[in-house]
Amino acid sequence: MRRRKQSSKGVREGAAAIALLAAAYALCAPAPARAGADTDAMAVTATVVASCVVVANDLDFLTYDPVAGVDADASTTLEITCTNGAAYVVALDAGLGAGASIATRRMTSGGDTLAYSLYRDASRMQLWGETTGVDTVGGTGTGALQTLTVYGRAATAQTAPAGAYADTVTVTVTY
Repeated sequence: MRRRKQSSKGVREGAAAIALLAAAYALCAPAPARAGADTDAMAVTATVVASCVVVANDLDFLTYDPVAGVDADASTTLEITCTNGAAYVVALDAGLGAGASIATRRMTSGGDTLAYSLYRDASRMQLWGETTGVDTVGGTGTGALQTLTVYGRAATAQTAPAGAYADTVTVTVTY
């Protein structure tokens, strides 16, 4: 069987015919059905709540020498993070030592006690306690960490026997 050689003109004509048929089909194809359109607005809301987180770092007097003739002073920090604009008050309770008060907290070692006090100021004149507006510390949150310093003092010349003494003070942030 003999093959017939197709001319380049014939190839071009065939390609043109195919292109013409494709264009005709595209014109005759059914258009997608459109039923219409509608729009509305969606409200996006959130309520930011007042919130605070406190981290109380330990207060360590290290060693206490009752015959040294000087008070044992120490300090630590409270790390407060509150919602921006949230007013807060920080209170410290009297601790767990038997007979403790805000003025005289008590670390214990068995049945023995070592008295100490906690203050809001570096000069150790303003006790830190639980009565809002009297002996607490207030502030306003910024949304970032705020640091408050707690100053402690164990007065000299106490008669506590040698030993390891400890207490636990609860820090409360009210907002």
